[in-house]
Formats: sequence, C-alpha cells, structure tokens
Amino acid sequence: MLKEYIILNWSLILILSALSIALNISVFLERRTVKRMYVLVIGVFLLSICVFAEFNIPAVAQNRIVRGILMAIRYSSTPFIIAQLIYTLVKKLSWYVFFPAIVLSIINLSSLFTGIVFKIGEDNSFTRGTLGYLPFIGVAVYCVILIILLVKRSNKKMMEMVPITFLGVALLSEIIFPFVYGSDFSRIFCSTIAVALFIYYVFEILQQTKIDSLTGLLNRQAYGADTNNNPENITSLISIDMNGLKTINDTQGHAAGDEAIETIALCMNRALKSRQFAYRIGGDEFVIICRKTSEEDVLALIKRIERNIGDTGYHCSIGYSFNENENKSIEDMLRESDMMMYEEKERYYESMGAARRK
Repeated sequence: MLKEYIILNWSLILILSALSIALNISVFLERRTVKRMYVLVIGVFLLSICVFAEFNIPAVAQNRIVRGILMAIRYSSTPFIIAQLIYTLVKKLSWYVFFPAIVLSIINLSSLFTGIVFKIGEDNSFTRGTLGYLPFIGVAVYCVILIILLVKRSNKKMMEMVPITFLGVALLSEIIFPFVYGSDFSRIFCSTIAVALFIYYVFEILQQTKIDSLTGLLNRQAYGADTNNNPENITSLISIDMNGLKTINDTQGHAAGDEAIETIALCMNRALKSRQFAYRIGGDEFVIICRKTSEEDVLALIKRIERNIGDTGYHCSIGYSFNENENKSIEDMLRESDMMMYEEKERYYESMGAARRK
C-alpha cells in the first residue's frame, strides 16, 4: 500500500515538500502566516492518505463501515482545509471562520448513523442522502468567501488579481469537476490544493519583492522595472513629496513619521484609477506613473490626492509632467515633474514663514 500511495501521490509529496522548504527560508511572510501555512501542508498531506485509503480499499461488504468512516472524514476535512486557507491568507480573521466547518463535520459524521448525507449499503454501494450535496455547497460557499475576501483586500491590479483568479479556478474545479467527470476526480483534490497553494505562494513572494513594506505601494525596484516596460505608453509622471516630515520625526518620533507616510500612501492609493500606479521611491518621496491617460485625467487624479490628503492634516507638494507629443524620455519627465514639485514646496514653506525642512 505504501508503494502505491507514493507512486500515485509523488507529485503531491514533491509540491508539499517544496512548499515546506520555501516557507522555512521565506523572509517576506509573517511567522504567524508561515505557521498557518504549515498547518495547511500537514492537513493536505493527511487528507491525501485518507483519500488514498478510501478509494483503494476493496469494495466488499465487510469494508463498508471503514469506507463510510473514510468518506465522512474526507467530507469533513475539505471545509476545514478551505477554512484554514481563509484563516491563513486573509489577515485579522478570528477562529470563528471554522464554525461552519465544525457544523458541517458534525452533520457528515452523523451520516454514519442517519444516512442524512450519504449511506453505504450492505453491498458497499453508495447512496446520497437528503443532504447529499451539502458538503459540496459548504465548500463552494467557503471558496466564494475566500475569493471575495482576497479581492477585497487587494488593490484590484493585475499583479494581484492573477493569483487570486488562479486560486479560485483551482478550488472551484474541485467542486464542479466531480459532477462532470465522476467521483474519481476527488482523488486529485489534495494535489489540486497543493498546486494552487504553491502557485499562490510563488505569486505572493514575487509580489512582495515589488511592494514597499511600510506603505503597500510599489517600491523603487518596481518603478525602475516598470519605467523600462513599454515606456512609450507612459503619458505622465507625478512627483509627490511630503512636507514637514522631518519636523514630525524630530518632535513626535519616527513612529509618528511612519504613520504619516502610511497615511499619505493610503490617500494616493484611494485616488488611483485604472492605468495609474503609485510607487514609494524614497523616504517620503512618491511617483505615480500614468499610462495612456489624458492630461485632464492626470489633473483630476492630482485633485483627488490633494483632497484626500487635505482631510488628514498633512500636506504634500505635487508636480507633474505630461508627455503630450511623446517626445520626452522618462528621465526628462521625472526631472520636469520634480522641478514643479520643488517649486510648490518652496512656495509652501514661504507661505508658512519657515525655512524649507524635509
């Protein structure tokens, strides 16, 4: 049996092993997230053993009780794994996310005596009960909730939507395909989950390398890469620099300064629309790249940012460059937008009656 299990699940074993190694050396994920991912890995591995045993025990009458127990475990474990996935990937959720899975498990296990979900006949035949589709509905609801929560916490940009879409397709296929291709498709549920987890993890790590850890905006490395990617589509650059950060750091401490930077970044992120991308390229220095955007839309974006920041009590200087005739290089545009931004900064400090301070 061990040999058969290894042969049939070798790809699953390799993927889970690779994910475990990657988690162990990861520097981008919080330790709490890593620990929860390990729980997922162990859960998927144990479930794979249960699924293998269920589909490989001889279909004879004396095995019907064992088969029923294994089926109840599989039906009960699946919602727990999706709940653990939600608990791992979506921050600030309590353990209450497992409550529906607990209820589903009780119903599934009670089916061993009531046949309410499934029944294994004396001849080892399978029959769905009154609530025979409840396990699939429960898992489908969990999957939809997971996708909704991931989309809600994302910035709705392509780099985040691709892995979320991939994960959603992988999970929902495990609910739909058994009805299309038969129950044998359930045998590869664990492998599908493992592949989806590993791919999502890879996307997440790739994304973290492009994200500024303090603000959640794109970082300087991403700015360098993106300005080299189809620069002819970049119609405008916006330079933004916070005013008074040094004063905040000197009088209130660097924690207050970090909070100010985070607030400014949030104001920018809320103002962005499609084809507009914000980057933190320095301490309190930000750049927004606009692709195929009219000057009218650029000015509207600046007004939204100014309005959002104005509600916070902070202040920023903003400059922009618009490439109307497509004859400016990225360096020229950045130089022009910086010059406008610094001129506004000088006017701000002059109006405040103070020497310019970062």
